[in-house]
Amino acid sequence: MIDNQTICAVSTPLGHSGIGIVRLSGPQAVAIADRLITTSDGRPLAHQPDRRLVVGRVLDGVSLVDEVLVSVMRAPHSYTTEDVVEINCHGGIIAVRRTLELALQNGARLAEPGEFTRRAFLGGRIDLAQAEAVADLISAKTEAGLRAAASQLRGKLSERILGLRNRLADCLAHLEATIDFPEDEVPQLEGGSLSARLQQIKLEIEELLQNARGGVLYRDGVSTVIVGKPNVGKSSILNAILSEPRAIVTEEPGTTRDVIVESVNLRGIALRLCDTAGIREPGCTIERLGVERSEQAIDEADLVLFVIDSANAPTAEDQRIIAKLREKPHVIVVANKADLKPDADLDPLGAHLPGRRIIRTSATAGDGIEELEQAIFDEVTEGAAIAPEEILVTRLRHRAALETARAGLENALRAQKDRLSVEFVALDVREALDSLGEIVGAVVTDELLDRIFGEFCIGK
Repeated sequence: MIDNQTICAVSTPLGHSGIGIVRLSGPQAVAIADRLITTSDGRPLAHQPDRRLVVGRVLDGVSLVDEVLVSVMRAPHSYTTEDVVEINCHGGIIAVRRTLELALQNGARLAEPGEFTRRAFLGGRIDLAQAEAVADLISAKTEAGLRAAASQLRGKLSERILGLRNRLADCLAHLEATIDFPEDEVPQLEGGSLSARLQQIKLEIEELLQNARGGVLYRDGVSTVIVGKPNVGKSSILNAILSEPRAIVTEEPGTTRDVIVESVNLRGIALRLCDTAGIREPGCTIERLGVERSEQAIDEADLVLFVIDSANAPTAEDQRIIAKLREKPHVIVVANKADLKPDADLDPLGAHLPGRRIIRTSATAGDGIEELEQAIFDEVTEGAAIAPEEILVTRLRHRAALETARAGLENALRAQKDRLSVEFVALDVREALDSLGEIVGAVVTDELLDRIFGEFCIGK
């Protein structure tokens, strides 16, 4: 439920900038703003027209805090569906912070993370999937991720989910009518038998799930770790993918002692690249800590680029890494220094890591880098061609709900096939209906809302 308190927060990043915005929302937003702002025309904000910027001064008693532009957006035609006031200050830490403090002193309370968007959801302006898209839009790491978030904010995913829910609700109503009026002849469903309709809905859910991996990739990116023994060219591979000399490269083994993290846009997917210390028997405490962090990075990574020196036979240090990578599902072997021995036999290496792609590269010459980037893209997308303009499932929460809905429909179809009581079929259809409702917020708990909006920044 929305409380009756008026909230306020700084809605722009703190720091030196051209503008800093203090936002208020709630039943007393206009009255509180009137207590600290004097407009240039002398009329209080309560008498100012909607959505018009007005010049004013923020005053602390008689002392000038800042000259501002202020706008009023009255309920229900505002972001939160409540009265909203936005005070546009000069972008500076002191002026913005003092304006916020005055709003708090005059009756507002500090907003919690995501509370403005939470009120927009509770006020019915947007559904839960659209609310999550606001956070995704803010945190988008690539243009493809931005387009995917914008599509969800426009309601494309919500429209599909609501359409599926409406059709499931018709099926459930038919089942419940059969249960409640067993002696009566319940009219047939339009568009085919109950089994056919449930089967079609299940297929459409599976189509959404097929795009789920790509959607999550566009939103979250891919954690990719570059590993190998010392002096095989890991840092050179990092620099080649980034197209800039980010990591120091020398002939001396063990130059990299800690994990270096950089990001690159790989065909719309944010790739978080981690260059690690060479894995070998450490010779000192600092090197031991570096090796431990390298091995931890392997455990946490979505994708591993295992770099070897293809000009020389695998060593015991390579075998140590191979043993750790056998259970990792996504590994690409980078046979670097291919320019030193172009005809090197890599078959024995493939036998140690069966099913893994092996890409020959020369990082210093730039050879094989495009092929490596293609291999990375194919590995993380699993070969699926996904466009961010499609209806994408970008959150693991949505995917889990769709999987639960699919399982409910599979159980319902199985119950029908086994000629179980109609009550069992109805229970399974209800489970599928509620699972889809969790995506758009038709079925929701305070705990879920706290978890979702807790990810937001304060002021949004």
